[in-house]
Amino acid sequence: MVLNDLGNKIASALRSLNAHVVVDEELLDACLKDITNALLASDVAVPLVVRMKKNIVREVDLDNMASGMNAKKVLERAVFKELTALLNGGGDASGTKTSGTKTSGTWTPKKGKRNVVMFVGLQGAGKTTTCTKFAHYYAKKGFKPSLVCADTFRAGAFDQLKQNATKAKIPFYGSYTESDPATIAAAGVKRFEEEKSDLIIVDTSGRHKQEEALFEEMREIASVTEPTMTIFVMDSSIGQSASDQAKAFASTVDVGGVIMTKLDGHAKGGGAISAVSETKAPILFIGTGEHIGELEAFETTSFVSKLLGMGDIKGLVEKMNEIVPEESAEKLMEAFGSGTFTMRLLYEQFQNLQNMGPISSIMSMVPGMADMIPKGGEEQGTKRMKSMMVLMDSMTDAELDAPNASKIFNVKRMERVCRGAGRLPSEMITLLEEHKRLGKMMGKMKGIKMPGAGGARGRGNPQAMQQQMSQMANALPPDMLRMMGGQQGMMNMMKQFEGMDPKAMQGMMKGMM
Repeated sequence: MVLNDLGNKIASALRSLNAHVVVDEELLDACLKDITNALLASDVAVPLVVRMKKNIVREVDLDNMASGMNAKKVLERAVFKELTALLNGGGDASGTKTSGTKTSGTWTPKKGKRNVVMFVGLQGAGKTTTCTKFAHYYAKKGFKPSLVCADTFRAGAFDQLKQNATKAKIPFYGSYTESDPATIAAAGVKRFEEEKSDLIIVDTSGRHKQEEALFEEMREIASVTEPTMTIFVMDSSIGQSASDQAKAFASTVDVGGVIMTKLDGHAKGGGAISAVSETKAPILFIGTGEHIGELEAFETTSFVSKLLGMGDIKGLVEKMNEIVPEESAEKLMEAFGSGTFTMRLLYEQFQNLQNMGPISSIMSMVPGMADMIPKGGEEQGTKRMKSMMVLMDSMTDAELDAPNASKIFNVKRMERVCRGAGRLPSEMITLLEEHKRLGKMMGKMKGIKMPGAGGARGRGNPQAMQQQMSQMANALPPDMLRMMGGQQGMMNMMKQFEGMDPKAMQGMMKGMM
């Protein structure tokens, strides 16, 4: 993913301090040099890097640091704070802007009210696709979105929007005959206001480069539609030119938010940070793929935490509770209690994993596990999982619900399942081995109370907590446990649950197995 390389380099620079008992000026300078070099190599603008370094040095004042303070932790917090401020559009760590546009804080539309959102950006940034994703995201939240194609510059723009909108079941408006984008925008907004749409999204023209004609067009459309929010759509791999382009757009229209696209790529991505800082507007969403559902609401602290390998337990809990059905969660909890793991339950967990999106995205939310999947391993793992699901689709109800699948699958049954699924016998053997491995793990975790179970009594008993951690550590595969930093790493991860709803904490375990 874009910015992953930057995050790894900064995290590595911070980890290098762990080899030293005392952090002095020389070590601090060396660490900051590595961090600034990483930022510059990722196309972050030089003035931003210089400002960030000065702020960190001011924060980590070794000469005047109070006795007993951990210099490594202070440095880590300072780096975290500065990266968060950059991605907040030059604001503070809370997400509130300190200067720039009239919009303050993170914007969200108001249901049942007039919300006109104008999308701007250069051609090729993925603006039209992002408009549809944006509409789909809010449609799921109960809004009545609609799409207006005011792009008359690019051939096929209206056809693309119409195709996307039809697929997403979103009302749309455009014209094959009218050439004035402002006229189309005004007519489309008026029509959908009459139809009581509470989120009208206006897709504007882009260009291959900055042109006065483009900016004049944006001003005219803004004048006739009076948008409540203008969103700058930016290709995250834009490079060194990002800063100038963002400044030009922000000086023409009142940019109140940014959506970063193509974050599933492998470009440097530092230019995106520069652009966000220039617009003085926070990132609202990030595009993580080409499909309609691959648009994620952006939360700065969570993003920076994942970027630096610190995980995002809160985000993981929210994602799993949102996607995994309650019924599936209850079945999994019962399986933990009884130690019984059927083929049907395995199939359901595979479905949950598919619904959660790329497994690398999930792993990045768990501290220490961002690099657990090797390059190319995710695609191979997904292919293997789908092969297993096809085999299970060929099984009978009795086979899917058998408490001990390995005992009922004789050669004849295995041949029948393989024929029905069109799969090789070796793939069936792999499925049975995987099911047996997970079944053993379930057996080891039999009777264990999940994090947060048992209310305050369970959380307030250090001895009981230690026993639970030991039981979970013995059940997990050695490689996974090592990636999490051993039993102590698991304990540190559980500390992040403090203050969360116990049911939400148990929900995190829905799709983990």
